[in-house]
Amino acid sequence: MNTTHPRPGSPGTFWRRCPRIPIGVQSVIAVGLGSLVGVLAPVVGEQMKILGEVFLNLVQVVVLPLVFPLIVLGVARMESVRKVGRIAGKTILYFELVTTVILLIAVGLARFAGIGKGAPVRGADVKDLDGLSQGIDFHELLLHAVPKNIFAAFGEGNLLGAIVFALLVGVAMAATGEKSEPFAAVLESVAAIMFKVVGYVIRVAPLGVLGFISYDVAHYGFGNLRSLLGFIGVVYAGLAIVIGLLFPLIAALFRVRYVDLLKSVAGLAGIAFVTRSSESVLAPLMGRLEEFGLSRSTTSFVVPLGYSFNTDGSVLYQATALVFLANAYGADTSLPALLLMVGVLVVLSKGMAGVASASIVVLIAAGNSIGLPAEGIALLLGVDFIVDMARTGVNVIGNSLAAAVVDSSEKRREAKRAGRDAPDLPAVPGRTIPLKEAAQ
Repeated sequence: MNTTHPRPGSPGTFWRRCPRIPIGVQSVIAVGLGSLVGVLAPVVGEQMKILGEVFLNLVQVVVLPLVFPLIVLGVARMESVRKVGRIAGKTILYFELVTTVILLIAVGLARFAGIGKGAPVRGADVKDLDGLSQGIDFHELLLHAVPKNIFAAFGEGNLLGAIVFALLVGVAMAATGEKSEPFAAVLESVAAIMFKVVGYVIRVAPLGVLGFISYDVAHYGFGNLRSLLGFIGVVYAGLAIVIGLLFPLIAALFRVRYVDLLKSVAGLAGIAFVTRSSESVLAPLMGRLEEFGLSRSTTSFVVPLGYSFNTDGSVLYQATALVFLANAYGADTSLPALLLMVGVLVVLSKGMAGVASASIVVLIAAGNSIGLPAEGIALLLGVDFIVDMARTGVNVIGNSLAAAVVDSSEKRREAKRAGRDAPDLPAVPGRTIPLKEAAQ
C-alpha cells in the first residue's frame, strides 16, 4: 500500500487547501481578477457575464422553494393569528419609519453638497432607457401580490405573491392544529434539503463575482466617473452614515448587538455587494440570523417581506439621484419641494417588488411625478453599477437589523408577560424552595 503523502509545497496540497479559503476572501480575489480581465481583455470580460448569470440562476432556483416553507412554518408556529398580525404591524411600521428617515438624510446630504449643478444631462443617451417602464402601476402591483395561479407565480419567481400565499397557508395550518403536522413535517424536510442546496450554490459565488466584475468593467468602463464623482461620493457618504450612525442608534434603542450582527452578516453583504443581487444571499441570510439567535418564525417572516418593502440602500440612492437631477435641470429645490420629493418616494419605493430594474423604474416614476425629465436618468446609468453594489449590500444589512429589532421587541414582550403571569409565592420562614418548584 502506498502511504506517501504530498509534499507541503506540492500541487495536491494546494488544491486541497483552496476550498478552506473563506468565501469572502475568494470573492475579493475574484474582484481583482475580474477587474484585470475587464481592463486588459474587454471582449473576454463581456463574455464572462455568463458566469454571473449562471450563478444568479442557481440562486433564484433555490429562493422560492426555501422561502415558502420557512414562512409557512414560521407563521404556523406562532401562538395565534393575533401574533401574526402584531408582528406584521411592527414590521411595516419599522419599514416606513426607517425608510422615511433615510430619505430625509439623503435629501439633506445631497442638497448640502449641491451635486448635479452643471452636470451634462443634455447629452445623455436616452436609448439606455429603452425597455424600462415609465412608471409603476399599483393595480398591477396588487395583482402581482395576489396571483391567480400560485404555480405560475413560482415559475415567474414572484416572491411577493409567494409570501402572501405562504402567509395564508401558515395561518390555515395554525387554525387546523394537529391535522397539519404531516404537512409541516414535509415542509421541514424540504427546508432542510434546500438549505443544503444553498450551501452548494454559495460555494460557486466567487465565479459569479468574477463574471459580473469582468463584465461591468469591460462594458461600462470609467468614462462618466469624472463628471459624476460628486454623485457617487454623496451616495457612498449617505450609506456610510446609515450603516455607521443610524443603524447603531436603532440597534441601541432596541438592545440589539449591532457589531456582532454586522460581523455575522458581513460576508453575505459582501457577496451581495459584488454580485449586485440581494437575492443571492436571501436563503443563507435567514440561516445566519438564526445562528445569531433570532427566532425562525420572526426571521422567515420579516426578511422576505423586507426584500420587497425595506430597501434602505435603494431609497437613499433614489433620493440622492432626484436631488442631482433637480440641480442639473435647475428645478425647485426649496424645502417644500424636497419634502414633496420625499413623500413621493415613500409611496413609490413600496412598489418596487417584482419590478425589473426596480430602482431605475422608481426613479423614472418619481421624476415624472415632480416634473423632471427622464432623459437625465440615462446619464446616471453609466455609473449605476458602482452605486448599485453599495446600495445592495446596505439592503442586506438593513433587513438583518429589521429582523433583529422585531425579534428583540417580541422577546421583551414575552419576558414581561411571563413576569406578570408568574405567581407570587408566600415566604415561609425556615423553608428553602427548590428551583424546580419555584419555576413551576
